[in-house]
Amino acid sequence: MKKTAILLSTICATAFLYVSCSSNEDSNENTPSTDLTNVAASLAVDASTTMDLNTGLLVTANSSTAKTAETQPGICAAITVTSPEGATYPKVYLLDFGTTGCKDDNLTRRGKLKITLTAPVTTTGSKMTIERVDYYINNLKLEGTIEYTNTTTVATVPQWTRKVTNGKLTDLQGGVYTNSGTYVTRQTAGVDTPLVLADNVYEIPEGSQTVTAPGGTTLTLTVTEALTKKYSCQFISKGRLKIQGGIINGVVDYGNNECDAIYTYTHEDGRSFSLSM
Repeated sequence: MKKTAILLSTICATAFLYVSCSSNEDSNENTPSTDLTNVAASLAVDASTTMDLNTGLLVTANSSTAKTAETQPGICAAITVTSPEGATYPKVYLLDFGTTGCKDDNLTRRGKLKITLTAPVTTTGSKMTIERVDYYINNLKLEGTIEYTNTTTVATVPQWTRKVTNGKLTDLQGGVYTNSGTYVTRQTAGVDTPLVLADNVYEIPEGSQTVTAPGGTTLTLTVTEALTKKYSCQFISKGRLKIQGGIINGVVDYGNNECDAIYTYTHEDGRSFSLSM
């Protein structure tokens, strides 16, 4: 069945990524719009985690950043760096986007991110912890902690685990989506240029997360085909997730590795919906 573009005003209003919804006469009026909103919000939760992780990688890659209220290209926040134990590590980066916010990559952020690094992120056993402090992206409140731990065993194949605990997204209507989960991440390109992030490509071969929607429905998202995340792309560009919960049972396909904002959800009965982040 061909892709069907659908109008879901709740998605457009709820998930900060979904700003390019459209309609089509072929849309099925029996589409479970509430549950598809939960799908969209679940992917928005995951995308916001990836964005904050990219921010963490960018700010911690510059080890010379050490001045109070310093700014850095690509990050509109004021950055304060401290070494609370007096040694080089652990190192704590406090990113302050302000109470009214500032704009990065067409996304307005406000509040703070606290990033604690136990050693260089490329060192096996190191951990980068990202905590959200009264933090918002486009007026959606995001809470929880991201732990990014280096589990590399082969130097040429850097690997990390990404764990989210106490995750929470509060949408524009006050609906709360809680989430938790763990993904394995491997670097597949850019290993030979450790001081350059732009050419990095990451693969997520396995992992899952759960998202509980405001009505109590719990969705489980499981990697079934390795996800590709280019550092230079804002969103995942390739791979598939199995998504199940409530009346939702289908597959999310991120596309053909282009840096676009399009993904497709295909329900178990064959109906297919093309959505834009």
